[in-house]
Amino acid sequence: MAKNNDNLEKIRHSLAHLMAMAITSKHPEVKLGIGPTIENGFYYDFDFSGLDHSPTEENLPKLENFIRELIKQDIKFEREEITAEKAREIFQDQPFKLELIDELEKSGEQISIYKSGGFTDLCAGPHIKSTKEIDPDAFKLTKVAGAYWKGSEKNKMLTRVYGVAFSTKQELDDYLKMMEEAEKRDHRKLGKEFELFMISEEVGKGLPLWLPNGAFIRRKMEDYMYQKELKNGYKYVYTPILAHKKLYETSGHLAHYKEDMYSPIDIEGEEYYLKPMNCPHHHMIYKHGQMSYKDLPLRLAEFGLVHRFERSGVLTGLIRARAFTQNDSHIYCKKDQLKNELIEVLKLFKEVYNDFNITDFWYRLSLPDFKNEEKYGDIKDKQMWEESAEMAEQALKEFGVKYEKSEGEATFYGPKIDVQTKNVLGKEDTIATVQVDFYSAKKFDLNFINEKGEKEHPVIIHRAIMGSFDRFFAFLVEKTGGNFPVWLSPIQAVIIPVGEKFNDYGEKVLAGLKNAGIRAERDKTNETLGKKIRANKTKKIPYLLVVGEKEEKENTISVNARNKKEQEILSLSQFTEKILKEIAEKK
Repeated sequence: MAKNNDNLEKIRHSLAHLMAMAITSKHPEVKLGIGPTIENGFYYDFDFSGLDHSPTEENLPKLENFIRELIKQDIKFEREEITAEKAREIFQDQPFKLELIDELEKSGEQISIYKSGGFTDLCAGPHIKSTKEIDPDAFKLTKVAGAYWKGSEKNKMLTRVYGVAFSTKQELDDYLKMMEEAEKRDHRKLGKEFELFMISEEVGKGLPLWLPNGAFIRRKMEDYMYQKELKNGYKYVYTPILAHKKLYETSGHLAHYKEDMYSPIDIEGEEYYLKPMNCPHHHMIYKHGQMSYKDLPLRLAEFGLVHRFERSGVLTGLIRARAFTQNDSHIYCKKDQLKNELIEVLKLFKEVYNDFNITDFWYRLSLPDFKNEEKYGDIKDKQMWEESAEMAEQALKEFGVKYEKSEGEATFYGPKIDVQTKNVLGKEDTIATVQVDFYSAKKFDLNFINEKGEKEHPVIIHRAIMGSFDRFFAFLVEKTGGNFPVWLSPIQAVIIPVGEKFNDYGEKVLAGLKNAGIRAERDKTNETLGKKIRANKTKKIPYLLVVGEKEEKENTISVNARNKKEQEILSLSQFTEKILKEIAEKK
């Protein structure tokens, strides 16, 4: 299997070269960037400055066909190692390649080229031996986008052409079908369709505005977490959205996280920063009074608004935003309480996700890379890192859950357990995290009086069950396709009178539902019954309640459930009992 995967990577890489070959054969003046493989495919960056042509998504099929013609020619890929001087001669008219050659020479790396037909590219490889290894029907060029050279906004904007490729046409078809379904479920599309949230250019990129429907669902999520955490011994706090520079110097964020923070704000000659994390603020609350071992564990919680400098190229609706609210908590405990507290957090994860019908998730234990000292706060204290990692792993084992290890993904202050799942694109995604921290208590001089009457540093657990409400909401929208469970739906039932003369009975039903605490509305449009039903179905309303002559006479309602084809005739009390049970069971 690994061999097949390796060959597929070579195929994708070779297709990137073939695309560059196709474009340069028509437009030899184009300047070439790079053409690496990515998940499921490849891309190539081009500079078409000064040319009267550049690829568009409309003409990608034509470019595809050209590449297919090249594939049929059985073109060989031949590697050659050359000197920097020779490389500069070959690529003398390619400024981006010349820049890469300089970097390779400085690093002492071997410089190599690949020749395919009349096309030569600066490349380390590897590639397939010949284009006959490529199924010409198993790839597709997908989109054209702008991309800064080397990903930096300071550099020139290039034209990036993306493609996907697989071993067989069937695999490609399956992938495209999945992508089509994912596009339908994209939270940005559904956010517009169901009026959940919006992004306004006047407000700014990455700064979402929650519309009434979305705000309602979010508030329900917040209320749910508030009650759940109170039940589990958490105490709620509020903290400001900015703080003095000194706080983030102490926490280590300015040393290790500054690139993701906004520029300082001058307030009376002193520097303040928008809050990127809640933890330093919570540490100061802990420090407010002298703690005893009897006070621990202390579980502080907050729905904390934070701001992070996400580059415009990665902003993705609510998934990657510049302002978002974390479902955040910090647990301060003794070392001998750590494992049990971690297990309790894992239990809470399970409870919450079960209520949101999320079952396909697993855990990733993220560990430090001891070779990369600059990334971490106190990497030299190897014992601290090993102890915290061991405690986290013990908790995972005792709780009996599936997990994997990943080196180099730890936070700067300690190892973490990430909650992983597959998004609608089939891609692995992190939806929440729990982090072990032996580091911050020393930095902030946080302590408690132990059983011996001596001062001792607590261990800190950072955890966010939902990660951020924004990101979790986006995940939920895409997972459900807008079919929110009854308990979360802004409107749980719509009453649809067959005609105007049944409006009074419809109002009677509406009043009964509202008195029972059910979120219901009556359709007041002047459309036909069929149009009313179709219009409300597109809104993904859980229940459509049709009332007419028969229903009025028998004091019943015709219940059309979103997930059922058959219509059900129930009394108002029967339906009320049914829907309230679903709400209570989080269905």
